[in-house]
Amino acid sequence: MNLISLLSISAVILIAAYFVYGKYVYNKFKLNDKRTAPSHEFSDGVDYIPSKPIVVLGHHFASIAGAGPIVGPIIALTFGWIPAVIWILIGGIFFGAVHDLGSMAASLRNQGKSIGVIIQNTIGFKGKQLFILFSFSTLILIIGVFADIIAKTFVSNPGVASASLFFIILAIVFGTINKIIGDKKIAFIVISVIGIVLMYYFVYLGMQLPIALDYQIWIYILLIYAFIASVAPVSMLLQPRDYLNSFLLYGLILAAVIGVFIANPTIVMDNEVHISSDNLGYIFPVLFVTIACGAISGFHSLVASGTTSKQLDKESDAKLVGFGGMLIESFLAIIAVAAVIVLTRSEYLEKIETLGPVPLFANGLGNIISSLGISEDFAIGFVALTVAAFALTTLDTCTRLARFTLQEYFEDIKSPKVAKVAQNRYLSTSIVVVLAVLLLGSGGFSILWPIFGSANQLLAALALLTISVWLMKQKTNATFVLIPMFFMFTVTLTSLALFAWKNYQDQVYVLAGIAIVLFLLSFALIYLAVKSIRREMNLKN
Repeated sequence: MNLISLLSISAVILIAAYFVYGKYVYNKFKLNDKRTAPSHEFSDGVDYIPSKPIVVLGHHFASIAGAGPIVGPIIALTFGWIPAVIWILIGGIFFGAVHDLGSMAASLRNQGKSIGVIIQNTIGFKGKQLFILFSFSTLILIIGVFADIIAKTFVSNPGVASASLFFIILAIVFGTINKIIGDKKIAFIVISVIGIVLMYYFVYLGMQLPIALDYQIWIYILLIYAFIASVAPVSMLLQPRDYLNSFLLYGLILAAVIGVFIANPTIVMDNEVHISSDNLGYIFPVLFVTIACGAISGFHSLVASGTTSKQLDKESDAKLVGFGGMLIESFLAIIAVAAVIVLTRSEYLEKIETLGPVPLFANGLGNIISSLGISEDFAIGFVALTVAAFALTTLDTCTRLARFTLQEYFEDIKSPKVAKVAQNRYLSTSIVVVLAVLLLGSGGFSILWPIFGSANQLLAALALLTISVWLMKQKTNATFVLIPMFFMFTVTLTSLALFAWKNYQDQVYVLAGIAIVLFLLSFALIYLAVKSIRREMNLKN
């Protein structure tokens, strides 16, 4: 089998799924444009801003992608490429796309609020507080880790830092002009073309004008940037930067597909399925936790209900952005797999250990893209820059999401003064940034990071639980959400139990304790959900 067959079959399956299953899921959520979207109802010029579908898709896709759909699938190849591809396709269509669109739909019907508030409205106040504490802690961890990753990337490749700075300046100019032109479609197309051309030029210019600073300085610059991106109107910086950056990834996907058709590389890696790995453990549950963003990721529910739902111009846009955005990410995960399975298994195991997943991806895909007549060194640099750009997108989006969750936690607090102070976006963002600085300073994130995969997938299970309860309270058959929910709870609870036991045996009691806390948290929310449904049924009887 060659890569042309793999990409072609995957693309046909994902496109068909969008039009067939996507339509079915969209109808089950009963979305329609007769309802006023939160972006219009609560328009504030900062967070709630009605926007064009293509712009929101760019923001949403850039936010949920990051490095996740590349790193996860490549690491999961240790179990074999066939199970990885099967899970990416099945998981992306029946799990991830349902999860993302469901989170968006529930948020649209709850004033554009996050999953935490939806839990309060469907399960209860205690459920909301537990979920928000968990999601806020996870977001602080992500901010710390991605700030560390990006700072190290900028230190090792100053050209990437320069290009990223040029992208930010371009985004501000683009956002300002877009606000001036309003709904003029031709003008929007013209500035989009100019913006995309300049963005690709800045890739080259950045390599010519590198900015070399040390690690600590970059950390502070990145967190100051994240603060500004969180408090500024979403249409001024975050949204236009994500929109333009999404074309980097679209270009990467297009170049990869054309390169595969020209080079026609064959799949060299063997077809064997490996039940266990010395480093990772057993294929179940590790495969489903590791691939994460390529198939389903709890982080997506925070983005879908946190920032994206506040920007949708009308409810029907949710299908393209939520369901479609996830399927595009699944295809990117397939490309990540394709970039590596041109190696033998022994070559893969050696290089994943020495290079790591991102350089392995950049080298493999860069080699394929070079068949277009581009210098291999430039192609590899372009791939690496694209991954770094999306890691930066994850950083600023997470900071904004952490600000939202902090504000929502104190919304219903008994003290009006505390609630009012917490709603100040400058103060709440400052708290988020300070906590990230403290985490980075302590080095604690490096200890907690191994458990992030399980915590992230637990977020997905909890989001699916919330969507299921929301649907059942509307007397809607929720089977299409309940099946993914049960599976994800089985995966995450098994993973957490094994993780706790392993760390207990290794006498790493902190990680074992955190795993147990997460395990108990999931059962607490399940209990509250069941109690809420029973109470609803009793009231109706």
